[in-house]
Amino acid sequence: MTLTDTHCHLYFDSYDEDRAAVLARAWEAGVEHILVPGIDLPTSRAAIALAEEFPQVYAAVGVHPNSATTWDVKTLDALELLAAHPRVVAIGEIGLDYYRDRAPRDLQRQVFREQVSLAGRLNLPVVVHTRNQSPEQRACLQDVLQTLVEFRSMLPVERPGVVHSFSGNQTETQRALEAGFYIGFTGPVTFKNAHELRRVVASVPLDRLLIETDGPFLTPHPYRGKRNEPAFVAYVAEQIGQIFKLPLENIRQTTTANARRLFQWSN
Repeated sequence: MTLTDTHCHLYFDSYDEDRAAVLARAWEAGVEHILVPGIDLPTSRAAIALAEEFPQVYAAVGVHPNSATTWDVKTLDALELLAAHPRVVAIGEIGLDYYRDRAPRDLQRQVFREQVSLAGRLNLPVVVHTRNQSPEQRACLQDVLQTLVEFRSMLPVERPGVVHSFSGNQTETQRALEAGFYIGFTGPVTFKNAHELRRVVASVPLDRLLIETDGPFLTPHPYRGKRNEPAFVAYVAEQIGQIFKLPLENIRQTTTANARRLFQWSN
């Protein structure tokens, strides 16, 4: 049975001691592809190196909002060169983060806009991060959606990108869907108190839904509190199958096909 993890930071040092074993468990669990997104220039290069080493791995390159202070006059050109690599299938992880606030918000917005524009020029989808200070304060997601809608006409028509690890409400979900974006869900959908998130999942058409780990973070139940890894994407798929009352194999095949359509893997 096939699976795809569309977001895992495999270059993090928490995988250094057993990365080969982590990947072996992923292949054994049926994971067909893994997308590894960068969070700055060094990790974007590391993502490409992993994609060169493992045929099931592909890379996205980008500067995460928490890394926005690393941006300088040379960064955009450097990203464009990295994006020309044949194993790069998206620009990401990019977006806004008003929770950590590790970079001024005006700078975050500038860096985000420049990278969405780059994706448009290169005809690549975007992998988008958004995080609010709290569920009640939704300015971050609103700003992200406003930018995506504004730049929508520049991005690939049928595959503009994915809003990763989605935590918006149903109104925000519909706005992202109307703009053509895919919606990615991670381990929190399996948490016992995630009733509202599961209602949001149920509102997403199956052909626009992706599953992710965001490893090493956001580990699903029953491994919550431990390091996440690509094999655990199976638990996200299982929970989504329960939400839609569909066989697990349907969810596995559909989300794998969605990822293939969005990122256009070459194998």
